Amino acid sequence: MAQATMAAHPGLKDTYVQLKSRMEKAVEDFRKEMAGTRTGRASIHMLDSVSVDYYGSQMPLNQIAQVHAPEPQLITVQPFDPTSLPAIEKAIRTAELGLNPMSDGKMIRVPVPPLTEERRRDMVKHLHKVLEDHRTAVRNIRRDGNDAIKKALKDKKIAEDDEKRALEEIQKLTDDEIRKMEEMSKAKEKEVMEIK
Repeated sequence: MAQATMAAHPGLKDTYVQLKSRMEKAVEDFRKEMAGTRTGRASIHMLDSVSVDYYGSQMPLNQIAQVHAPEPQLITVQPFDPTSLPAIEKAIRTAELGLNPMSDGKMIRVPVPPLTEERRRDMVKHLHKVLEDHRTAVRNIRRDGNDAIKKALKDKKIAEDDEKRALEEIQKLTDDEIRKMEEMSKAKEKEVMEIK
């Protein structure tokens, strides 16, 4: 019920809405990063970071081709424009994903090799770094919110009781968002370390 107090207070409503929105964006960014992290099985999200030089401009792969994962160890890429095949193949090869695309002239097949134990450990380290970066981002958003609350108190827009409640609320919101990311990270870590 505490969330309603900050959102209902006219001097704090905008701050609350802005904070919640920014924190949710950080969590969503983290979710996308997790989806793109390679596990032992093929996922179309593994190629989300690939951009292709298409007629002089960088285009995301999924905008110039259909990407499918028909098997657990294979990704297929079917370009909308067959002339872009060599550029797509080159982009996947140079994306530092450890993948080796093969073209048959119509479609690109990207076999997904199983991860070695060492590579799995590196992936987990990467996951921890990404999690810490996003935790820091959420904490920075919290700091901005706390500064806005203190400024509102100083400008006499809110009372001291409102400030105390708002700061507690921001902390709770921060803890909730960080917990969501930690749960996602644990699930992804388990998926990475699982040998199929």
